[in-house]
Amino acid sequence: MASDSHTWNLVFLQLLLEELGHRVSNLGACVPDDLLVAECRRIEPDLIVLSSVNGHGHHDGLRVIRALRACPELARTPTVIGGKLTIAGPGDPDRQHALLAAGFDGVFEEGRPVADFRSFVGSLPAPVRAAALPGVPR
Repeated sequence: MASDSHTWNLVFLQLLLEELGHRVSNLGACVPDDLLVAECRRIEPDLIVLSSVNGHGHHDGLRVIRALRACPELARTPTVIGGKLTIAGPGDPDRQHALLAAGFDGVFEEGRPVADFRSFVGSLPAPVRAAALPGVPR
């Protein structure tokens, strides 16, 4: 997301998704919303994964999901968010509900087992063409 400059977690997510047999388009850190939307429209991914470690993921995610869902071609693309979503700490059910109600298909806050994310990815229709992941470019 635009405010998040982390890279290691994005590389980890890329490697995890590739290990699960998926192609990943890793867009780099600090990806502006309009670039994310444009690249997702161009790539037509089967999954969009957003990750945050700076504690602004909840607010940034609400903004980004509105932009993604406003595009008819991305309105039904499974989209998840995870990581450190606020500075208040994980586990607020109202925060998770707000993100899901805004249009995310999954919320994987810090502290949640990686197995939950693996299970979500495994439930997607195969094959996943590409997972758009803001992070370090390949």
